[in-house]
Amino acid sequence: MSIDATFRPRRSVLYMPSSNERALEKAKTIPADALILDLEDAVAPDAKASARENAVAAVASGEYGAKELTIRINGADTEWHADDLRAAAAVGPDAIVVPKVNSASAVQSLVASLQAAGAPEKTKLWAMIESPYAILHAEEIAAASDRLTVLVLGTNDLVKELFIDHVPGREPLMTSLQLAVLAARATGKAILDGVYNDVKNEEGYAAEVLQGVQYGFDGKTLIHPAQVPGANSGFAPSEEAVASAEGLIEAWNSGNGGVVTYNGKMVESLHVESARRTLAIARAIADLG
Repeated sequence: MSIDATFRPRRSVLYMPSSNERALEKAKTIPADALILDLEDAVAPDAKASARENAVAAVASGEYGAKELTIRINGADTEWHADDLRAAAAVGPDAIVVPKVNSASAVQSLVASLQAAGAPEKTKLWAMIESPYAILHAEEIAAASDRLTVLVLGTNDLVKELFIDHVPGREPLMTSLQLAVLAARATGKAILDGVYNDVKNEEGYAAEVLQGVQYGFDGKTLIHPAQVPGANSGFAPSEEAVASAEGLIEAWNSGNGGVVTYNGKMVESLHVESARRTLAIARAIADLG
């Protein structure tokens, strides 16, 4: 996937319980690329209404700097969904995150609901892929609407529905992870890896971030602020990668149409495109400040 002018880094995407006003205040200073102001899993049923009000107030405040602000609403099969969607659409966050999206028709229905609720054009849809059925239809889901810009892996739900366990290396999830990335790349959408649950296991978390990078994810969803630095560094091009990309492009531009080599390897246009993507990501991250 090439990088266009609308590209935003999403290395670290932190879930924040909207029922916790102190957490929302603290989030203003956390260096995450994006926040998911959560109305779903992290909020008890009797706190749903107040959490909705808090999330709307946070988006309206304008106090979160360059962070991408999203609101995760409750699923379409819940009593809170319609009110959540209307409130989120009215305040116009960068995106509305919807759990358990299982089909292209569900995407189209959500897009129609956003339009009917008056959501501004800038408010995009993020679809959570959390079931075996959604994995098997991920390409159809991703291609269902241009308003859908990001797929979010719900790996905890996937583990539950596949009747498997969380294990180091995530081998039982490998097929699901790869199919989801393939769907995102085939349709030009961004894709975020699922959460890592063992907050105190720094070594295990670092390994999973690296795995996400190697599999081609754009970033990782997080459940604790302490996980932000690891995702920010892991999903950013290294200094070596940036220097190599600059050198390769310089060699290519100096080739005058002939055979070009860099560091002893032949350079083709596909290598140049990859190098340009690396530099574009690095610039976008630098622009965050």
